[in-house]
Amino acid sequence: MRLISWNVNGLRACMKKGFVEFLNNSKADVFSIQETKMQREQADFSFPGYSEYWNSAIKKGYSGTAVFSKIRPINVTYGINIKEHDEEGRVITCEYENFFLVNVYVPNAQRELTRLDYRMNWEDSFRNYVCGLDKVKPVIICGDMNVAHNEIDLKNFKTNVGNAGFTKEERGKMTELLSAGFVDSFRALYPQKTGVYTWWSYMFNARKNNAGWRIDYFLVSEKIKNYIIDSIVHADVLGSDHCPVELIMNF
Repeated sequence: MRLISWNVNGLRACMKKGFVEFLNNSKADVFSIQETKMQREQADFSFPGYSEYWNSAIKKGYSGTAVFSKIRPINVTYGINIKEHDEEGRVITCEYENFFLVNVYVPNAQRELTRLDYRMNWEDSFRNYVCGLDKVKPVIICGDMNVAHNEIDLKNFKTNVGNAGFTKEERGKMTELLSAGFVDSFRALYPQKTGVYTWWSYMFNARKNNAGWRIDYFLVSEKIKNYIIDSIVHADVLGSDHCPVELIMNF
């Protein structure tokens, strides 16, 4: 089974930069996106062969997630059943025969860490949510988690300590999530691999210089980690300030 996740940083813009071509060539069974920045009715898109599931923010042009699936899910839910967290379109859960897929766009702590307290609250609520699902059947979490977990996961770690996405608080919450029964699929296969990133600033020629951060993930329940065939970062795919990530599972 081939799963792909991509923060498109505005789907309408990404559609003009090769999104459809990548989607079609990817042969993905399930294709999850974050930061759609739109309501479905705002554009006349067509994705033949895929069922579509959208969770848009109440605020237009902000946040949002979507899942395109060749396999029709048993059930689809939106959000994590907590009102204060469910107005920004950040979570879609698709239930399949063997697992739950949770597509997530984790809130950014923002400059000056103005949203860090909210982010910490979100992290605890989200962890409780996926742990609840994991008691029912295995879970695959994909998306932009807005944190570089370890120093190996960003180019300039020394100068970014304490910045949004690399605070001890955010990194600690990722550790808590993994410790609750999940595996970072990429690090499970490539524990020492350096220079692999999924997001680059638009400033300072960051992408050309590969001065990036690995903040987009596929996490899987420990009970299915042996089903991982590969975890791939498509760093050469343009169209967004993030690149797609892929998980191949033996389902």
